[in-house]
Amino acid sequence: MQARFSPCLLKKAASKIVLLPQTRWNATVSIMGAPLATQKEKQNWITDPGRRRSMRVLLSVPISVSGKTVQNQDFSEETRTLVVNAHGALISLAAPVVANQTIFVSNNATQETEECRIVYLGNTQAGKAQMGVEFLSPSPTFWQIDFPPEDWVMPEN
Repeated sequence: MQARFSPCLLKKAASKIVLLPQTRWNATVSIMGAPLATQKEKQNWITDPGRRRSMRVLLSVPISVSGKTVQNQDFSEETRTLVVNAHGALISLAAPVVANQTIFVSNNATQETEECRIVYLGNTQAGKAQMGVEFLSPSPTFWQIDFPPEDWVMPEN
């Protein structure tokens, strides 16, 4: 799988990939079965209060989105994520939906499905609207990548 991360630097150690924030590097990497960090490993990360809930990562993941349109018609649409984080994603969708509406997002790679709420509706381009969705239930492993804790900062040496 090819993933593009910006603006962050990737650190590879012991077969896992960790995103390092606050850098000015762009990187394209191949991720092949990198294991997720254990809870014990995550406890050793440095925290910084006052940052967003989780880091945003530019990652294109094939997904299926289903729900009801504003006309109460069932829809199902194949699309891809634009940006992901541990709490949801930014996606592009042609189906007419509204803010606060509930939809279902399925990760095509894992066949896992999560119920989501539309929390942001952006501009429409080429017949598709960009929208932010958040998981109704926590699902930090849904995208199959490891996110640092929401308040993690790069340690200084």
